[in-house]
Amino acid sequence: MLTQQQIEQYREDGTVVVPGVLDAATCKLMKDVLAELVEGSRTVTAHDNVYDLEPGHSAANPLVRRIKKPHTVHPVFYDFAKSNALTDCLRDLIGDSGRLYGSKLNLKVPGVGSPVEWHQDWAFYPHTNDDVLAVGVMLDDTTVENGAMYVIPGTHKGQTYDHHGADGYFTGAMDPETCGVDFSKAVACEGAAGSCSFHHVRTIHGSAQNLSNRPRGLLLYEVAAGDAFPIMGLHNGYGGSYDEYKSRMLYGNETITPRWSDAPVRLPLPPAKNGGSIYENQTAGKRFFGFKDTTISL
Repeated sequence: MLTQQQIEQYREDGTVVVPGVLDAATCKLMKDVLAELVEGSRTVTAHDNVYDLEPGHSAANPLVRRIKKPHTVHPVFYDFAKSNALTDCLRDLIGDSGRLYGSKLNLKVPGVGSPVEWHQDWAFYPHTNDDVLAVGVMLDDTTVENGAMYVIPGTHKGQTYDHHGADGYFTGAMDPETCGVDFSKAVACEGAAGSCSFHHVRTIHGSAQNLSNRPRGLLLYEVAAGDAFPIMGLHNGYGGSYDEYKSRMLYGNETITPRWSDAPVRLPLPPAKNGGSIYENQTAGKRFFGFKDTTISL
């Protein structure tokens, strides 16, 4: 369970980092599984249902930037999502029931590690209410140097920003030149391995390249209150089955009565021309974090 101070910080800032949520034994198992997955990517030559690959990936030099839907790839990732250690925290933040909307495991390989441009998760999957958040499970000691996620506190209380390009198509990224956000207010979500960050679905966040010699693995769970239903439909890449949707309840009771709240929504339509993961979506937009030769001003 969270302390009252941690709960209040989440309410005020839209983000909080909690140490020691993931125990050391489970963290090691996750990293062992991840190492096996990266090794298995040597035979993969293009993005598929499991792997999102960095540019330059090869059999000789496997470079994986994301494991897609890890909770469907190995039980250790789903078991932790349903654990008391995590669901006790979720009850404090989104209420008495919670559903897994999706999961991903983002890797930042030393010296490579693709950046993720500024965005709000809400732009990708708006719900009937915004008791929705993302949990970032730190599998490695995480600092600014190896690509920690940045958040801009308080932005969960404001507008939903435009995540479309000049041509009107969704890109999954805000335009850093025109959105009017003060990026100097960004703070890094740093923590020891086993720490978890929690950020509200409307909180602006992003991350730079990993320019260090240390890896950074971040397991992400997207969790919605049980009475928050996705406006764009139930499918989320899972086939659209209602039974499958019900099966992702992590805790609490299922309902078919949505709760509605007054939260600003922009739909991710027309869909991104560069489909696939956020990395592909964002290639159509302007860069803030950029790549190695880009200076970051925060």
